[in-house]
Amino acid sequence: MKRLSNRTIFLLILMGVLVLGLGFFTVRYFLYAGEWVTFQGSPHVYSGSNLSSGKVTDRDGVLLLDSTDGRVYAEDPVIRAATMHLLGDRYGYISAPVLTEYADYLVGFNPVNGIFGQNQGANTAVLSISAQVQKVAYEALGNYHGTVGVYNYKTGEILCAVTSPSYDPDNMPDVEGDQTGAYDGVYLNRFFQTSTVPGSIFKIVTAAAALETLGDLSGRTFTCNGTLDIGGDTLVCNGTHGAQTLTQAFANSCNVAFGHLAMELGPDVLEAYAEKLGITESLTFDGLTTAAGSFDLTDAADFEVAWSGCGQYNDLINPCQYLTVLGVIANGGEAALPYMMDRVEGGLLNGYEHGKVTTGRVLDRSVTDTVAQMMRNNVVNVYGAWQFPDLEVCAKSGTAELSPGDTPNATFAGFIRDENYPLAFIVIIEHGGAGSAAAAPIAGQVLNACVSVLDAE
Repeated sequence: MKRLSNRTIFLLILMGVLVLGLGFFTVRYFLYAGEWVTFQGSPHVYSGSNLSSGKVTDRDGVLLLDSTDGRVYAEDPVIRAATMHLLGDRYGYISAPVLTEYADYLVGFNPVNGIFGQNQGANTAVLSISAQVQKVAYEALGNYHGTVGVYNYKTGEILCAVTSPSYDPDNMPDVEGDQTGAYDGVYLNRFFQTSTVPGSIFKIVTAAAALETLGDLSGRTFTCNGTLDIGGDTLVCNGTHGAQTLTQAFANSCNVAFGHLAMELGPDVLEAYAEKLGITESLTFDGLTTAAGSFDLTDAADFEVAWSGCGQYNDLINPCQYLTVLGVIANGGEAALPYMMDRVEGGLLNGYEHGKVTTGRVLDRSVTDTVAQMMRNNVVNVYGAWQFPDLEVCAKSGTAELSPGDTPNATFAGFIRDENYPLAFIVIIEHGGAGSAAAAPIAGQVLNACVSVLDAE
């Protein structure tokens, strides 16, 4: 009897282990089966490196990609080129992390039928981008290398994420044999994967830090004689501005005034605000991880601190992440985080819909309102409100200096203050020169296209 009892206990323990193991596997199956089935390289889901299931449309239903039978891109060749860095090309030179991230939804996988149900490959991903805005931005960049981004700072929707150069995936050029430089860096998504010198658009950050930590600056003036000597080094301004208020110095993009402010703030405060606004961090969403920016004043001399406050020295920003900085200023201190996959239309068990995520409270509203008003003053009194008819655009331009002898990068960034069009934007043109001259007109064209799209919805 004792031997029988021991065997019974052993069998019960064994059955308990089997039940626990089965339960553990079942939980993991329902949590991770979609990832197991759609691992990259699966012959059931991928053709080479490309997902071979599902359709992709823009926010208004324009077909961008149909992978249910081969790989069919949009009808318009300009739209094909303008969205190629988001959807990938035919040969795997350019990947599409967004499609890979949502592969289980696109193939119609569910834990009951697997990928062999009647809806296999029939699901449709709806991106937040507008094909029309992508087209306008790509054409506006012309032969420039650079990027244009626009997002809704209240919802997080990315309406535009264009990078140039690009090419029509249905008519791929001889990239390797090109000797003109037209396709330099073509495999790089400049909106997500690069970090670049911001130039004076970074003065938005310096101004916010000064307003929040140095108290009331409305009565102060900053005198600019064209240069500022700092410890034997000379900080050169773009003009001789004389005595000026903070608003005037911001409009003049005065390096002397912002060099003074940066040194008064000090390296620790500047680094804290760069970190606070996420500039040194990567964003991760929709299978994408953006490049991180850089703001490091470790052992920096006073001149380097001053130059950094002007958006130079070793300052770097990622264009996509910097949109959230602009969103924080536009939206009173808190902004939505960006996303591009709006939803995947499928059955009850295999659909997807994005949920809103925000930065949380970053800056005080009184600070953001003041910076926004200074940015509005720039447009009205410097850049020309005529470039943005009927839109309350607030902006800052930048001329980002590179190596000696190189034409600077042109940068232009800002937002629309309007509940109907809550859009932040950034334009970066490599070797474009002055931001207000080269990048502002592109921003105007793209914003007008965004407004037309939103009005039609």
